[in-house]
Amino acid sequence: MSMPKLRKMLSNWEAPYIQSLMKLIETQSKATLATWALDYSERVIVPLWSKNYPDDFRPQNALNAARKWLSGSIKLPQAKSAILECHAAAREADGNPVAQAAARTIGQCASTIHSARHCIGLAFYGAIAVAYDQLGTIVPWGQIEQCAAEECERMEAALRAVAVENEPNPAKIDWKCD
Repeated sequence: MSMPKLRKMLSNWEAPYIQSLMKLIETQSKATLATWALDYSERVIVPLWSKNYPDDFRPQNALNAARKWLSGSIKLPQAKSAILECHAAAREADGNPVAQAAARTIGQCASTIHSARHCIGLAFYGAIAVAYDQLGTIVPWGQIEQCAAEECERMEAALRAVAVENEPNPAKIDWKCD
């Protein structure tokens, strides 16, 4: 019996926990979304990467660069360079589903400074990184998805905690992912 192909991310845009998160995301500014995604990544996702690659700081560097861009201390091309290095780290972590999903998550979250819709990568990649870390990769998909759904709910609670009520300048997000 061969193992089913490992999923690298959640992909159900219609899942209630994704829909709920997307609705909240649409009410917030790009700066709020970027800060939330960066903070959550740093607290929850970076440790999953560091546990596997303690001497590889590319994901952390991407988060630091995104913060520097948000504060105006570096230009976008500098930030993008660090973010691309994080995506390279993800490619190099092939064969390590937790670390690979973690680096992808961080790359997406850092990319929120460029385009607000990238913050949804926190849910699609981050929740699977957490689920694989907690459950392993050989449990049934339903268990992985349940664990990921619970993580998405924690992500949404974290966004609610920093959300600006009646945000006057919500990000205009086109969810069509080409």
